[in-house]
Amino acid sequence: MLREIRIRGLGVIDDAVLELSDGLNVVTGETGAGKTMVVSGLGLLLGERSDAGRVRAGADQALVEGVVEVAPDHPAAVRALEAGADVEDVLIMSRSVSAAGRSRAHVGGRTAPVGLLAELGQHLVAVHGQADQWRLQRPEQHRIVLDRFGGEPVAVATKEYADLYDALERAESELATLTAAHRERVQRLDSLTASLEEIERVDPQSGEDESLAAEAERLTHADALRAGAGEAHTALVGDEDPVEGSAPAVLDLVSAARTALGSLTEHDSRLEELDARVRELGVLAADLGGDLASYVADIDVEPGRLDEVNDRRAAVTTLLRKYGDSVDEVLAWSQAAALEAADLAGTDDRISALQQQVDDLTPRLAAAASALSECRASAARTLGERVGEELAHLAMGSARVEVVVRQHEVDDGLRLPDGRTVRRAVHGVDEVEILLAANKGATPRTVAKAASGGELSRVMLALEVVTASGDLPTFVFDEVDAGVGGAAALDVGARLKALAEQAQVIVVTHLAQVAAYADRHLVVHKQDDGQITSSGVAAVSGAEREAELARMLGGVSDSKAALQHARELLRSTAG
Repeated sequence: MLREIRIRGLGVIDDAVLELSDGLNVVTGETGAGKTMVVSGLGLLLGERSDAGRVRAGADQALVEGVVEVAPDHPAAVRALEAGADVEDVLIMSRSVSAAGRSRAHVGGRTAPVGLLAELGQHLVAVHGQADQWRLQRPEQHRIVLDRFGGEPVAVATKEYADLYDALERAESELATLTAAHRERVQRLDSLTASLEEIERVDPQSGEDESLAAEAERLTHADALRAGAGEAHTALVGDEDPVEGSAPAVLDLVSAARTALGSLTEHDSRLEELDARVRELGVLAADLGGDLASYVADIDVEPGRLDEVNDRRAAVTTLLRKYGDSVDEVLAWSQAAALEAADLAGTDDRISALQQQVDDLTPRLAAAASALSECRASAARTLGERVGEELAHLAMGSARVEVVVRQHEVDDGLRLPDGRTVRRAVHGVDEVEILLAANKGATPRTVAKAASGGELSRVMLALEVVTASGDLPTFVFDEVDAGVGGAAALDVGARLKALAEQAQVIVVTHLAQVAAYADRHLVVHKQDDGQITSSGVAAVSGAEREAELARMLGGVSDSKAALQHARELLRSTAG
């Protein structure tokens, strides 16, 4: 909660520090002293639009600083930490506005965008003023107020609906995506199927393109290969029917060389080594001759084999042009295409399953929506009655509050069990509106338009008292008691005191009957040196507080009758 607010150079306030306590904090002061500047300063601290016209005359800037005591797990502390702020039990926020209109914000010792102040403010303070647009100016906030009041029954029904809503949204989204792409999916599947059938007909084998190319090359030059190998064989081992005058074979020449060396090797070891090499040459020549003979025998061409190889190469080449640079790439493409085709073929099954899921979830969502609407309608009746009772204690006894829960019927929506087709949303099918008839016989209208400034503040006070749950730690009311006096003013004070049992409350008031309930009483006092008027803030207690209440009651602070009345007022509101 707010522990301290410092305001400097704002309006008539030169430099003032408001030290706040738990419970009910009341701010009073003479007309023109600057009470409203307290609320204005707080508004700046919470991210409201800056106005250079608020900067005090002669000052360079207006500055508002706030010290907030906040638990480490509070949403405001968590958000501040995310923004890089320093938060250790307290969160320090500040906002400055220069006379030239430039605005700066700091959170936890770090420069921050003004928007961050507004985010934090949503978790920390609700400010209600006569000219305030408040949350109820936004229709969706009416539902939030009702749901907060509805407690666990509404929370349970809301969660059940939300879970079904999310599941149905996901199923419908995926179904719409798959259905929209149906034609493209069918075309793709047909294309993949045709390609896979083509590859299957050819049935290429890994590395086959290379082996076919090698075989075709060999078959094309078979005669030349056979002749060349035969000549080489003859040159090595000789011809079985030699022709007179033909060249001697290699083996014959090697044999002659060995004969020439054979009787001499014992005379020189070097020559013996050379003879061994000649012998090795003969062995190699003989082996090579045998291999050439085998090659010549194998080179015989099967009739029509070359045509078969060329036909096969043509079929494989057709696949290579379409699906890859090699048979291995074609086979890899085929595997991937088969997986994709299986996935596409299974999409129809997925569509059927999703459609079944949508058909199952839709009536369940409709039933959950109806249950949630019933919970809200029950809570709405109680909320209207409770707020009406509170308003009777706030000088609005003739006012009537209705909390209306309705559904918006559409042609294409969620069909409820009662046969109506209504618009659905993540929060349900309900539109909630808080209506107010401020006077007897008046037609109820939305609360933000039906109430005057003072009435709106009191309606908001009644709502806060009735719905208080501790979600927000601080509430601020500016002139909530406008147009109220006498016993009704005491009721306003009592209601503020009741709210202060749930949260910290700061009230700017001109009524002693309200101020008498304060746990901490702050007085805005002004000083005038004849040229410049300035204001400051001081906490009062004891005789000083009695004097302030006397002033508020009778216009003077030293009247014995007013002082006695003030003491009686304090006694009547004590405890």
